[in-house]
Amino acid sequence: MRTVLLTGFEPFDKEPVNPSWEAVRALDWQRIGDDPARSAIIVARQLPCVFGAAISGMVALLDELKPDVVIAVGQAGGRTEMSIERIAINVDDARIADNAGAQPIDTTIATEGPAAYFSTLPIKAITRDLREAGVPAMVSQTAGTFVCNHVFYGLMHALAQRGHGGHGGTRGGFIHIPYLPEQAARHPGAPSLALDTLIAGLRVAVATTLNTAADVREQGGQLH
Repeated sequence: MRTVLLTGFEPFDKEPVNPSWEAVRALDWQRIGDDPARSAIIVARQLPCVFGAAISGMVALLDELKPDVVIAVGQAGGRTEMSIERIAINVDDARIADNAGAQPIDTTIATEGPAAYFSTLPIKAITRDLREAGVPAMVSQTAGTFVCNHVFYGLMHALAQRGHGGHGGTRGGFIHIPYLPEQAARHPGAPSLALDTLIAGLRVAVATTLNTAADVREQGGQLH
């Protein structure tokens, strides 16, 4: 049986919760799919919202679990939809400090790494299936430059170094999710999605990834 690693982050920026961890941990040890030959078990783990330590934690999980799929999930307060990230860039440029007080500015994540990595998840198919399931979703062209992008890049760099940079090995990517309603109540005017919706959306993302060898070709770009 295949293994899917889902990671979420601890709370940061004075938030009492992080929706990424609340949604991910609800799926821990759940099985996706009925066919034993194609089904998978989800393993959920929390990462620190700390530059450096977050990548180290991710790499340790790759070595421990040897997952077939890795989907890192993070909070994006202000976004209205589940954002399926296309690309991770090789730079840290923190608007705020992380949970250890670090605030890197224009810092390279991996000195020997390329400028960017693309997700190896079927991002267009995931977006399509989320919308068909009634979950607001979009393809996002930027994962920011905080710890979310940091982990996304670190994940893809680690997979590339292990020879899993394409669809023949472990597939990896990142999904940003909005605030929970209780967080939005503390940020007047901020959008949110219910926890049950986020959990259902992540199940769809996992199932689509497991069942989609090659991504669909359909519109998912943006003008700006």
